[in-house]
Amino acid sequence: MFRGSLVLVALVALIALAPGLRADGPSRVIISVKDQKLMLMGNGTRLATYPVSTSKFGVGDNWGRMTTPLGFLQVAEKIGDHAPVGAVFRNRRFTGEILKPNAPGRDPVITRIIWLRGLQATNAHAFSRCIYIHGTPEERTIGRPASYGCIRMKSCDVAALYAQLPVGTVVEIVNDRLPKIPDAPRGAVFTVDTPRPEPKVEPETVANEPEAPAAKPVEKPSRTVRKNLKEQPHFGRSA
Repeated sequence: MFRGSLVLVALVALIALAPGLRADGPSRVIISVKDQKLMLMGNGTRLATYPVSTSKFGVGDNWGRMTTPLGFLQVAEKIGDHAPVGAVFRNRRFTGEILKPNAPGRDPVITRIIWLRGLQATNAHAFSRCIYIHGTPEERTIGRPASYGCIRMKSCDVAALYAQLPVGTVVEIVNDRLPKIPDAPRGAVFTVDTPRPEPKVEPETVANEPEAPAAKPVEKPSRTVRKNLKEQPHFGRSA
């Protein structure tokens, strides 16, 4: 009972924070079902736009419907580091087979897998439903709804996207058209190797030198002191 209450509280918190996920971050993805396009953003600017294919069965997150979920999701896992373009995956494992684009009679998951986790009640089943952004050999279908729930991409496009998305990136899937976002400056690059914060330069601290003892007021030597000074031996200039 207590555990169930914690899950409910966490879910409510995610729903409440969902509007805040629109805040611009170092990377973010928006997928438009209407446009059948995916836009990669970095620091509030558009880095790239790719054609995609969402579900031919429409949108939603119900079990057994093979639909594409809407709303805010997150990159939960990335699978396929350094796999060749066209690499065939079965149960998220590379089989050793490599397919060329539009290979006849084949429609497996290929090249890269970007596994999504839902952040809202309306897409809470996305991870367990195995909703991916992945490559497909059926590249001739890209640009129109043709998948079974996932977001399909051309192999070269998904490989490029994969290299620029760290785990945790927010992915928003919308029914509307893509928003108008200014392009990033020419030559701008964003990769998973995010810049490390520069170390803080601490001001150099100089050890406090011991304070010289306060000078004692010069007193006129008494006759006795003068006598003692005269009696001291002389060692020359090197003393």
